[in-house]
Amino acid sequence: MATARKRQISLTDTKYYHCISRCVRRAFLCGEDKFTGKSYEHRRDWVEEKLLMLGSVFCIDICAYAVMNNHTHIVLYVDDKKAKRLSDKAVVIRWHKLFKGNWISQKYIEDEPLSESEQLILNEHVAKYRERLADISWFMRVLNEDIARRANKEDNCTGRFWVKSQALLDEAALAACLAYVDLNPIRAKIAATPETSDYTSIKKRIDHAKLGKQPKSLLRFAGSPRKHMPKGLPFELKSYIELVELTGQCIRVDKRGYINEAQPILSRLNIEPENWIKLTTQFSRVFHGAVGRERTITTYCETLQKRRRTNLTNCERLLA
Repeated sequence: MATARKRQISLTDTKYYHCISRCVRRAFLCGEDKFTGKSYEHRRDWVEEKLLMLGSVFCIDICAYAVMNNHTHIVLYVDDKKAKRLSDKAVVIRWHKLFKGNWISQKYIEDEPLSESEQLILNEHVAKYRERLADISWFMRVLNEDIARRANKEDNCTGRFWVKSQALLDEAALAACLAYVDLNPIRAKIAATPETSDYTSIKKRIDHAKLGKQPKSLLRFAGSPRKHMPKGLPFELKSYIELVELTGQCIRVDKRGYINEAQPILSRLNIEPENWIKLTTQFSRVFHGAVGRERTITTYCETLQKRRRTNLTNCERLLA
């Protein structure tokens, strides 16, 4: 039986989560169906466009993504502190970008005076909207419902998505999962290199890096951890791109590549090169729940009152 998402999320232990969203019916959501010859490539635009739009509305940042044929990988960062800082009006404005709200919230946005009872009702709605703006379940729900509705209308059928989420409890788990997501098209032989992997975060990052920039639609790389660490991924962008490029070469049978301990990220995280290859090619198969080293998994399980520390053996073997 699947675990309820509220039993998988603990923002006190980590703000980072890997979500896999898969189409339940066997028809291709995106790409080209080899059996019918019909192309659904245009739907990748739907997913990427909606995903990046939601990143600008929710208090949830997008760290990595890859839009595949019938599923999407996303790594998210939940900025619940930002949600708490937003003014009531900012919360309602953001929510109205997704839904109509109700007549009281519409009245409030138009700066029309509210009665005492209307203000009490509004306060309840604002509290609910504020909570949802930092809720992974609502983020994925809004993303998938819109895509499913458009795809079902085009295919003249019905269908939905299921979503699995994994807590990424430390930097080693985060780095491995980011690279795993970014390298999905290369493993699937949809793309030959990271810079040609359409509809992925790595391509977007490389395109902007060529101009000396980082994409505003994605959570930025903030560099190695330090005393006054700004918000962002705790790695150097240049080192990460180089590592993903080299890893991509290693997993391609037609191109030789070699990873050694001198790679800055692997050296800092103390991940063996051979373990790194396994992590970035089999992450979803090896781990079926929260990922991290023993201490972080133990703390996470205590927070959520879980008796079993799933993945512990694989985490000790691959992340030690």
